[in-house]
Amino acid sequence: MTVLVSACLLGENCKYNGGNNNNPHVAAFLADKEIIPVCPEILAGLGAPRNPAEIQNGKVVDCLGNDVDQKFREGVRLALEKIRGVPVDLAILQPRSPTCGVRQIYDGSFSGKLIPGQGLFAKALLDMGIKVMDADEFSE
Repeated sequence: MTVLVSACLLGENCKYNGGNNNNPHVAAFLADKEIIPVCPEILAGLGAPRNPAEIQNGKVVDCLGNDVDQKFREGVRLALEKIRGVPVDLAILQPRSPTCGVRQIYDGSFSGKLIPGQGLFAKALLDMGIKVMDADEFSE
């Protein structure tokens, strides 16, 4: 089984604040699988740390109001290119992210409010027919 996974879940310090979202439940699940770690935001050259970003009216903006949508979309394109021709059975992504959120994303107000929706990468994977899971599902 080949699993695409948000690199932050494996302890890579690629999160917006320079940290990670290391998830031992996900790591345990992945122990006997072929994994493809990816962070579209890092692929796009956004770096870590970086300003937090959320989706507002269909576009990704950072907390200072800068339009970073094209950079985020470029990261998604590069991540999809990385898996082109690879039969991915499952993707496990970081919850709530404007890139990787599967079930919910922040509402764009930078107030911590969540709304139903997907991040750009999660939506692209779902549109390709790839099964996508939220990392929180592994601790429930």
